[in-house]
Amino acid sequence: MTMESLKLEQMRSWILTTAGAIEKNATQLSDLDAAIGDGDHGANMTRGFSAVAKKLDGVPSADIGALFKTVGMTLLSSVGGAAGPLYGGFFLELGKQSAGKQELDAAALVSILEAGLADVKKRGKAELGDKTMVDSMAPALQTMKAAGNDISVITHASAVTAREAAEKTIPLQARKGRASYLGERSIGHQDPGATSTALLFECLATVSAGS
Repeated sequence: MTMESLKLEQMRSWILTTAGAIEKNATQLSDLDAAIGDGDHGANMTRGFSAVAKKLDGVPSADIGALFKTVGMTLLSSVGGAAGPLYGGFFLELGKQSAGKQELDAAALVSILEAGLADVKKRGKAELGDKTMVDSMAPALQTMKAAGNDISVITHASAVTAREAAEKTIPLQARKGRASYLGERSIGHQDPGATSTALLFECLATVSAGS
């Protein structure tokens, strides 16, 4: 059966599923970060998404835009390091693009996520190949865009790409963020931001598949 849109409740479920996945993978995210950064990406992201889950608990959002705005504001105020502004800004942009909407079809989903990616690139001044979350997000969105109009199909395809793309950051030399200070020593390590981004896409696929 073709799935044509994601509704507000499914978007909320995406965020809560992501919060659980971040917490479950916190140690791995921090271990990856310890190799090339401050070692706190898992703890920071867990703190942020736990705060988001608490904020969303029992408080219905008026629409998808309002939901994402709450997520973005909460992440901005509770996540330390570079991840706070990047993830917070990403969700604020999603909120702006989906204001007033109760559901998103495939084209709308791709459109808001591309706007979110543009915000991440602008804030982080990062491009593909710089060994950042962009290296996972950009290829995932390219796959999503090319995979058709069935939401469960396109989100699954993008999740597979996001995970593969995160692993492809291993041979890259970091050109942005804390990891860039290491120069060639950043080669051989998977980027933690690209890895948490892969979790985001995997959780979106999980929610879409279960709908």
